[in-house]
Amino acid sequence: MASIPTIFRPAAARRRGGLWLACAATVLAAGCAVGPNYKRPAAPVPAAYKEAPGWKQATPNDAADRGAWWTVLGDPFLAQLEEQVAVSNQSLLAAEANYQAARQIARADRATFFPTLSAVGSANKSKSPSFSSATPSARGNTTFSASLQAAWEPDLWGRVRRQTEADVASAEAVAAEVASARLSLQSTMAQDYIILRILDARAQLLDNSLAEYQHALTITKNKYTVGVAARSDVILAQTQLDSTRAQRIDVGVQRAQLEHAIAVLIGKPPGDFAIAPQAEFTLRLTEAPPDLPSRLLERRPDVAQAERDMAAANARIGVQTAAYYPDLSLSAQGGYQGFPLHRLFTDPTEFWSLGSQLTETLFNGGQRRALVLEARANFEVSVADYRQTVLTAFEQVEDGLSGLTILAQEAEVEKAAVGEATQAAQIALNEYNAGTVDYTTVVTAQVTELSNRETELNILQARLTSSVTLMTALGGGWTAGDLPNSRAVLH
Repeated sequence: MASIPTIFRPAAARRRGGLWLACAATVLAAGCAVGPNYKRPAAPVPAAYKEAPGWKQATPNDAADRGAWWTVLGDPFLAQLEEQVAVSNQSLLAAEANYQAARQIARADRATFFPTLSAVGSANKSKSPSFSSATPSARGNTTFSASLQAAWEPDLWGRVRRQTEADVASAEAVAAEVASARLSLQSTMAQDYIILRILDARAQLLDNSLAEYQHALTITKNKYTVGVAARSDVILAQTQLDSTRAQRIDVGVQRAQLEHAIAVLIGKPPGDFAIAPQAEFTLRLTEAPPDLPSRLLERRPDVAQAERDMAAANARIGVQTAAYYPDLSLSAQGGYQGFPLHRLFTDPTEFWSLGSQLTETLFNGGQRRALVLEARANFEVSVADYRQTVLTAFEQVEDGLSGLTILAQEAEVEKAAVGEATQAAQIALNEYNAGTVDYTTVVTAQVTELSNRETELNILQARLTSSVTLMTALGGGWTAGDLPNSRAVLH
């Protein structure tokens, strides 16, 4: 608590000042924080995951390292990109700056707990007309003053405490928002990278098909030259080749756009960034985790954000409730005023004052009650938002689990279909070479084979994406314990 330095107070003033401070401390100690204390409302939590029957659920203190969750995909280059997202993405940097701004709001409001102390110095020169017989001063008089001023509003009803409580909770919500944004961006990076590598595999598939179709066109032309094939067979073979070339070009367009998106995610100009095509597909499929966290509410930053928003809304009820009670203001001033300057700090020029003011609003047309009711309604909004966020979190986990299970079954069926289509295409080509079928049969079989192989890649992409979605739905490696506490926010 600030007070007037001893050099500026006579003994009597010091005694009165001590009494004033003792009274103020007594009044402050008797103060209370009005408004409801925060208690987290219940949320709809299922007993088990529907899409994971019989699986063991982890405890909230699970020690498994899920920090760099993307490493389960087994691609070192993806790991490098994910690390760059965390430090270079401009949207994430903006979110982190928002958190710092929220911290400063909390610190600024907490500062009103304490008195303000000001030092004031002035020099005024003046000249007044003289009506006496004495000769007036030609130069006028100069008055100097130096003083300290202190003012304080004791937090009798906890308005400042509740406001600081709300600010801290809001800052923690923003910190959770930063974590949510980081997780979302890293998830987007993983999904974009998966699609890019699937496009590399598709490009290789189309290149292989183009080589086969070019060989088939050559055979058809040779047969047409010797008169054992129709002109329509040559045209059909050429059409198939050109159509596949168009698909290959489209793959290049899609890949370039993904490269650009990945560059922006890591904060680089698209023109300065490139990813070399990969000859071999290295991304690794992962199974659903055998021990899902039983406390999903502690694993999702968006859930933590919604919960902290509730805490802030609850504290603001107390802020508005405090307006029903009177405000007490305490003030003190002491210093010296006089002239000349070299005699300023002497007893004859000393002055001091102590004061207090109690203010109570007697009538404001129901404004206070309306503001309290508004704060309570806003709290109910935050409760509903929190519960909806929880429901959405469980929905996304269930979606991820069902996706992995169903897509695994689909992959097995499609794998068999690819083998059958490959065999059918080879038989059709052999029969055409033997002259027992027309070229339309070959084209149909080859188109079916290519389509099934592309479907197989699409299923692989969906499985990899679903695994990323599930890890994201489980919060990645984040837990509510990563949120800054009030000390971290205010210091």
